[in-house]
Amino acid sequence: MTGAASIREKFNTLAACVIIPTYNNAATLAGVIESVSAYTDHIIVVNDGSTDDTAQIAHQYSQAQLISYATNVGKGYALRQAFKYAIEKGYRYGITIDSDGQHFAKDLPLFIEKIEQEPDSFIIGARNMGQASVPGKSSFGYKFSNFWFRVETGINCPDTQSGYRLYPLAKLKKMRFYTRKYEFEIEVLVRGAWRGIPVTAVPVTVYYPPASERVTHFRPFKDFFRISVLNTVLVLITFLYIKPRDFFRMLFIKKNFRQVLNEHLFNAGHSDQLKAMSVAFGVFMGIIPIWGFQLVAAIFLAVLFKLNKGLVIIAANISIPPMIPLIIFGSYKLGAVWMGDQAMQLTFSRALSLDSIKKNLTQYIFGSITLAVTAAVVFGLLTFTGLKIFSKKSAVAG
Repeated sequence: MTGAASIREKFNTLAACVIIPTYNNAATLAGVIESVSAYTDHIIVVNDGSTDDTAQIAHQYSQAQLISYATNVGKGYALRQAFKYAIEKGYRYGITIDSDGQHFAKDLPLFIEKIEQEPDSFIIGARNMGQASVPGKSSFGYKFSNFWFRVETGINCPDTQSGYRLYPLAKLKKMRFYTRKYEFEIEVLVRGAWRGIPVTAVPVTVYYPPASERVTHFRPFKDFFRISVLNTVLVLITFLYIKPRDFFRMLFIKKNFRQVLNEHLFNAGHSDQLKAMSVAFGVFMGIIPIWGFQLVAAIFLAVLFKLNKGLVIIAANISIPPMIPLIIFGSYKLGAVWMGDQAMQLTFSRALSLDSIKKNLTQYIFGSITLAVTAAVVFGLLTFTGLKIFSKKSAVAG
């Protein structure tokens, strides 16, 4: 069996199809369909409201299943329609390829071979963005998108903007999507990763014609703005929900507290100084007067400053409900030093709650920041000292 014939059979076995979203690319569409046809007859063309000869060209190929509608909506909407159609037809995987001739069908076998090795994964066609023909805005967008994807998912993906990719359609079947244009390719990837769908990549060839011949429907200002808004929303969801959810799942479902503490506290990959700083920072964030946002801010800054996230989160939980009266009382006592004669005297009681803060907000704020700094220094030094003692004992025992 020849290589192309073998791949054709694997398309059938894997229930995979190739999806070609297109808008006014009549000049290149026929060549893309013909090149893809060398590897499979499972082709879905989505005519996203084209005003040229796109529909007539697609109709010339019996192997191309055509989805067509009159008004141009956007690439994201076209892909959503293709996914819905493909799932109804029983396809498990869909490989998207651009209709402008930028991608090459000869790379289709790479996706098929990779999905056999790693079923139900996203597979991204990673482009060689170092070549001289890559437009400046594409290079910037590529780096921008990769950075935010790593922040949102923790996954280092080499090319999150590539339109040449394989989607695990069966895994996306129950998901509801909201975006309709280019930003959809980010939404589906991030939200899929949040659901635990693996993300991997294969290297692909890409062709960028000279600027005078280049046809693009990407609107630099409008589409970049939409992508930026989406990333802002995704980052907020990441730090308000996803990262706390993942940490507590790890803590209470997969491992017990002692195992997690040992894993992070005695992680050989992090220095004792970094661990002590992480504990100190977590304690500081757990005490400073931003109730309701302490853990979220702590996680975000821990990622930003490359601290030990596990230790930061554990230490930030110093403000658990049983500790709140003690933190409030200590804050008021230390705040009295700053207030002088205007200081309010407070008696310690378990009845102390966040409502007590309203009695003298200025004293509380000054005192809580002082307490946060003091406690951070104390816990940081204790952690550093304890780790040094433990390492010496381990060395002697060894």
